[in-house]
Amino acid sequence: MSMLLQGIINCFSGITFPLMIFGVAVGIIFGAIPGLNASIAIALFLPLTYTMNPITAFAFLVALHIGGVSGGLVSACLINIPGTSSSVATTFDGSPMVKAGYGRKALGTGTVFSFFGTIFGVLCLIGFAPLLAKFALKFGVYEYLAIAIFSLSLISVLAGKDMVKGLLAGLIGILVAMVGVAPVDGFARFTFGNHALDGGFSLVPTLVGMFAIPEIVKSAQGKNNATVISLSKGEHSRGFGFSLKEMFAQTKNFLLSAAIGTGIGILPGIGGGTSNILAYATCKRVSKHPEKYGTGIMDGIVASESANNATIGGAFIPLLALGIPGDVITAVLLGAFTINGIAPGPQIFETHTVLVYTIFGALLVANLIMLILEYFGINVFVKILKIPQHILMPFIMVLCCVGAYSVSNNIFDVYTLLGFGLLGLILQKFEFPRPPIVLGFVLAEMFEKNLRRTIQFSKGKISVFLTRPIALVFLVLTILILLVTVISQVRGRKEKFDDDV
Repeated sequence: MSMLLQGIINCFSGITFPLMIFGVAVGIIFGAIPGLNASIAIALFLPLTYTMNPITAFAFLVALHIGGVSGGLVSACLINIPGTSSSVATTFDGSPMVKAGYGRKALGTGTVFSFFGTIFGVLCLIGFAPLLAKFALKFGVYEYLAIAIFSLSLISVLAGKDMVKGLLAGLIGILVAMVGVAPVDGFARFTFGNHALDGGFSLVPTLVGMFAIPEIVKSAQGKNNATVISLSKGEHSRGFGFSLKEMFAQTKNFLLSAAIGTGIGILPGIGGGTSNILAYATCKRVSKHPEKYGTGIMDGIVASESANNATIGGAFIPLLALGIPGDVITAVLLGAFTINGIAPGPQIFETHTVLVYTIFGALLVANLIMLILEYFGINVFVKILKIPQHILMPFIMVLCCVGAYSVSNNIFDVYTLLGFGLLGLILQKFEFPRPPIVLGFVLAEMFEKNLRRTIQFSKGKISVFLTRPIALVFLVLTILILLVTVISQVRGRKEKFDDDV
């Protein structure tokens, strides 16, 4: 505890604290602009840390990280466009809540539970980093395949009322992700001789295009003006927009989502893009009122924002304890360790104790800064919707294109944005749900890569899963989810038939 206190004190020394405030503010801006994200912010500002001492440098980079992840909720709620892949599920209930006139409540809920989610993940990081890292090492191809299958089974939860369209949407996401070089044998497929497709479709342009373009077109058609209404309806129109009673009512939802977010963060290569959707689908499955999800309730925002921010602490666990980045952002941070001549791993807790606990402290301090900045920023954020749509939407379109291009400085990503925007319009026209597409797209590579490796290692024997307890648990959970879904669908159709009769 004394080392953690010293780490927090280090964050207030010299220029470190002002830099952290600046870092969180910049991170929120990068997170809120569709197409930009925390990893881009950290990559851009990483050269500025070359002349800083390690403590100041990592405190600043952590601040960018915290701001970037939480900032995604701003555009997700206000304009129904996820600022980052970590805030996709926030759009499902955040935007309907804003359109119903509860903009302050939507942003306040996202901000507060982003704060709590980060605290949860950091506490797990501080208390269990070495232990959890060793547990993560037990995950091999069989466990990752089982997790992928389990996660894909949640498409049935995100499918909505029309299960067929939901499953087809998930299949579309998987097929789109298969474009490019295969993950195991390196064979290019579905590229039609176009080498720009060798790397497949980038996540950010794909998601931003699928969500942003339909919203912009809807606005141009004059069908999206419902946001220009009172943004502070309800009894609690000040502060964060909700009561303590409403907050405590979300305890179970928060703990489940934060646990999922931390768990996903621990597993290398997955990240917040998966955790927010997985937590949303899981909370919807266990909810007493799943039909309310997607209509603008706190539960959906809590699930998404608690999970994606808890992933922050989770992702630091394999980074610090094993030297393995948990997601894209911590992969960039691994470069910062290399620049400073520090090798993350089990020994870092002994050889660089002060730096490790300063990172812990910086996560907590930056999280508090985020809470304060977003609290005072709520009034500014909600005023965005008072900007005339014919001015706001073209500006957002430009930002989307700039954000897509900045991912890899490739004009092809802008074409990807526009192409998936067209696909999003078609799917919206025929009432196909978009969440299953996102889940299928995000998980497809993980599923395929580990499926092929599993077949190679096991020589096609399914019985190998009986010797892998962790994988077996996830497969059993998958079967249970599918059975419950089928039963609920049959009951729903029977009730509908009885009502018609």
